Amino acid sequence: MAGQQGYVALMLHAHLPFVRHPEHDAFLEERWLFEAITETYLPLLERFERLCHDQVPFRITMSFTPPLLAMLQDPLLQSRYVHHLEQLIELSTKEIERTRWLPPFHRLALFYHHRLTTARRQFVDVHKRNLIAPFRALADRGVLEPITSAATHGFLPLMELYPQAVRAQVQVGVEAFARAFGRAPAGLWLPECGYHPGHDEILKAFGIRYFITDAHGVLFGSPRPKYGVYAPAICPSGVAAFGRDLESSKSVWSAEEGYPGDPEYREFYRDIGFDLDYDYVRPYLNGDGTRLNTGLKYYRITGKTDDKQPYDPDRALERAAVHAGNFMFNREKQIEYLRTMMDRAPLILSPYDAELFGHWWYEGPDWLEFLIRKAHYDQQTFELVAPPDYFREHPTNQVLTPAMSTWGNGGYNDVWLNGANDWVYRHLHKMTECMTEAANAHPRPDALRHRLLNQMARELLLAQSSDWAFILKTQTHTAYAYRRLHDHLARFTALHDAVRQGAIDEGRLADIEAKDTIFPALDYRVYATS
Repeated sequence: MAGQQGYVALMLHAHLPFVRHPEHDAFLEERWLFEAITETYLPLLERFERLCHDQVPFRITMSFTPPLLAMLQDPLLQSRYVHHLEQLIELSTKEIERTRWLPPFHRLALFYHHRLTTARRQFVDVHKRNLIAPFRALADRGVLEPITSAATHGFLPLMELYPQAVRAQVQVGVEAFARAFGRAPAGLWLPECGYHPGHDEILKAFGIRYFITDAHGVLFGSPRPKYGVYAPAICPSGVAAFGRDLESSKSVWSAEEGYPGDPEYREFYRDIGFDLDYDYVRPYLNGDGTRLNTGLKYYRITGKTDDKQPYDPDRALERAAVHAGNFMFNREKQIEYLRTMMDRAPLILSPYDAELFGHWWYEGPDWLEFLIRKAHYDQQTFELVAPPDYFREHPTNQVLTPAMSTWGNGGYNDVWLNGANDWVYRHLHKMTECMTEAANAHPRPDALRHRLLNQMARELLLAQSSDWAFILKTQTHTAYAYRRLHDHLARFTALHDAVRQGAIDEGRLADIEAKDTIFPALDYRVYATS
C-alpha cells in the first residue's frame, strides 16, 4: 500500500430474503434468487476468476447475508434453479428460430442462448451447484474480503428496546458465515447500514472489527470527525466504522445521473415476457400464468421515450469501458484534492448492492472488471483495498461515537417505520418478549421441546427481516410480504402456545421445520438473558 496517494474500497452487498416454498411446484418470488444467480453472482465470479487467471491484482469486499448463504446451499433451490435455466435455454432456442429474419434480435437471441448455456455449465459442471465454494476460494487467494450481516437482515435500530434481539441477529449471522466460509468474519454489513449508538459493543462481543455506515453516521458523530468519511472512525468499543462516500456512490447508484441510465445500456423494463404473444411465452411463466420478466430483453434504454431501439452488446460494452475510465479519473482527482487537505492517505469507500451489477445494470459486471484492470494498469494515484487493509498503514485513528443513521431515503428510519408498515413492530416486540421468556424458562429442555423452541427462534428471525417492511413501504410484492409476516406470526404463536401448554404436535412441528429450514444449527438460547 505504501507510495499511493490514497485508497478506494469497492464493496458489494449481496442479499436476498429467505424465500423457499417446497409446498409449491413453482413459486414466483423464488425467481429473485434465480435471476440474481444468472445475472449477478455467476457473472461476478466469472470476472473475478478471469482477473485472477490474468494475474491482475485486486481487492474487493463482498457481504454475504445468511439468508442468501442458506438459499445457495439448499438442494431444493439448487435443483429448481437448474430447471429454471433449462426452461430459459429452451425459450432462447425458440427465439433463435423466431427471430431468424430479424437480424438485430436474432443476434440477441444467440447472445442470450450462449449466456444461459454458459450459466448452466458453470453452475452444474464447474461449480457443482455450490456457489459458496468459489467465493470462498477467492477469499483464500486474498482478492476477496468476505464479510457477514445480521441473521435475517433485521433492521437493528428498531430492535433497540430489546438488546437480546440485536445480539441474536448478530450472533446467528456471525455463526452462519463462519460455517459457510470456514473463518470468522472481520466485518459486518449492518442491515440497511442501520447503526444505533452502542450496537458496536454487541459487534465487538462477537469478534467484529469493523462495520459500514452511511456518510452522516460518521459526519454527525461526536466529536466531529477530523477526516470526514475519508478515514475510519473508531467507536469507544474499539470497533471501526467506515463511512460511505457519497460522490462515488451517486455515479453508480443513480439511474438519472449515474452510469446505469446511459442510452446504450440494456433496458431493464422491456422483456419478451411482456412484449410477445401470451400463448407463446405462457409455458415459461410462473404457474399462475402471470406475465413476468424472463431475462430476455432486446432493447436499449434509448432515452425517455417508448420508442426503444435494439440493444447492441458491443456498443454497451464500449460504454462500460468509458464509464470505468471516468470513475477511475474522478477518484484520482478526488484523492489528489483530499490529499492536499489531509495528513494521511484518504480512503474512498464505495458500497453498492451486489444485485445492481448484472441484474438491474446488465453491464455492471463488465464495468467492474474494466475498472479493476484500469486501476492496475492505467493509474498510480490509488490502490484498490478492503477496509481493514487501511490499518496496516494507519493503525491509529480518531475515536468518536457515530450518530444513528441508515442509507435509506432520508437517512434514518422512515423507510422501515411509516404508516404502511408501523403495525409490524408491536408484533415483533411481543414475539421477542415471548421468545426471551421461553428461552429463560427452558435452559435444558428435552429433545422435542428443544426443536420446538429452535423453530420459534427461526420464525422470529424470519419475521424480523427488513425486507418485509421495505416492500410494504415501496408497495411492490405487498401481498407476498403480508403473507410472509402473517405466516411467521401464526407459526410462532402456535409454537409458543404448544410450549406453554405442553401439548406438542410433532407432525405439525415437522411440517413447519420442512418449510423454514434456515439456520439448522440454531440454538434458541441466543435469546436468553439469564
